[in-house]
Amino acid sequence: MSIGVKICGITEPASLETAIEYGADWIGFVFFPRSPRFLTPAQGADLSIRMPTNGPARVGLFVKAQDSDIQAALDEVPLDILQIYDTPSRAAEIRNRFGLPVWLAYGVSTRSDLPAYSDLDGLLIEARPQIDALRPGGNGQSFDWHLTQNWHPPAPWMLAGGLTPENVSQAIAISGAQAVDVSSGVETTPGVKSAEKIRTFIQNARSTCARSKS
Repeated sequence: MSIGVKICGITEPASLETAIEYGADWIGFVFFPRSPRFLTPAQGADLSIRMPTNGPARVGLFVKAQDSDIQAALDEVPLDILQIYDTPSRAAEIRNRFGLPVWLAYGVSTRSDLPAYSDLDGLLIEARPQIDALRPGGNGQSFDWHLTQNWHPPAPWMLAGGLTPENVSQAIAISGAQAVDVSSGVETTPGVKSAEKIRTFIQNARSTCARSKS
């Protein structure tokens, strides 16, 4: 099975084109105003229209969003998946309200933080943010990847947080993740992606899978 790759926090056409060219499975659009990767629905639409019909899936990231905020994005951008930072019950409400697959983000610092049950479509596992963090994710923090070894995930899951082109192979090998999500790890400055880093990240993630089969 090929490792799935999500490039999150895309803000401009060049990095979008690179992610598509090198085979990203998902493109993340951030609709959270406190993020340096924030897009308005109109900006998201300008990027979305550049994506081929058979290309990566569009993932909209929302943090404790109201239904009206999500609807405003959907009115402009044909999102395929909603990535939610909120409680499991709120994520389920959003799934029922909009009829789209929902991924719920979990911040972990100990094994007990890993969910044992979920009725959602996917889970995003990353480091628990520090107390003074302004954002629940996208902070470039990693956690002990050994925590997910022998975990029985209740839904498909994706490893995130602190991943870079240099460490993604090790992260996959240790954690057992079948999909990875990167944002700040492929940036030159917050919100500005590097085409070279995107290319290398995707290639390194996929080569890990190839090596594990050899």
